[in-house]
Amino acid sequence: MGRQNLDVSALEKRIGHSFSDAALIAAALTHMSAAAGSKRETYQRLEFLGDRVLGLVVAQMLYEAFPGADEGELSRRLADLVRKESCAEVAMDWGVQDFLRLGESEKLGGPANMAILGDVCESVIGAVFIDAGYAKAKEIVTGAFEGLMRSPRRPLRDPKTALQEWAQARGLPVPFYREIERSGPDHAPEFTVCVEVAGFPEARAKGLAKRLAEQAAAAKFLTREGIGLADQKGVG
Repeated sequence: MGRQNLDVSALEKRIGHSFSDAALIAAALTHMSAAAGSKRETYQRLEFLGDRVLGLVVAQMLYEAFPGADEGELSRRLADLVRKESCAEVAMDWGVQDFLRLGESEKLGGPANMAILGDVCESVIGAVFIDAGYAKAKEIVTGAFEGLMRSPRRPLRDPKTALQEWAQARGLPVPFYREIERSGPDHAPEFTVCVEVAGFPEARAKGLAKRLAEQAAAAKFLTREGIGLADQKGVG
């Protein structure tokens, strides 16, 4: 459980916003496991809103920063920046893990917690938007995500696209993805997916969302076969 007795002013300083409505930041940090049997508001609604605000701000950032990029490149950059892992990285930079309100059933750490941190990043953005408006939310998002935008943590050609192009260039059928297993609690499931390409052994991987598991499986296939993501049409 996070250290809930800390003054959130330290967190507000890291985020770059002092909340007029203290209930907003409290809700943004509250997981539903901490609200069981009470009327305490959780971060779910704020996460929904923050996700939309984040997407709009980042889309504008990319549009202005990369004037020569086409829609496809902008879309890939957007997907990379707003994915849960990127949001979790921002949340950890803010230090929200020290302020999370988690129930006894929720352990701090591991893959499930990364998903929670990603959610809380979005809920904090939503809370700032409600508390101070779009301009302030844009300022917070720009400050937190600009470094990630300038230095992507992974290749912009995602593994699924790279694998599909590689298969098509060799006259092979489109790779087929199959869900093998779903485990974990409903609010933080983990998926196991395999990718099948005709004539090759399947590759399996896990992820906190089905889409992430598919990407991981494609990446595992590419790595095993020695195919680089930067290769044009998978030639290499």
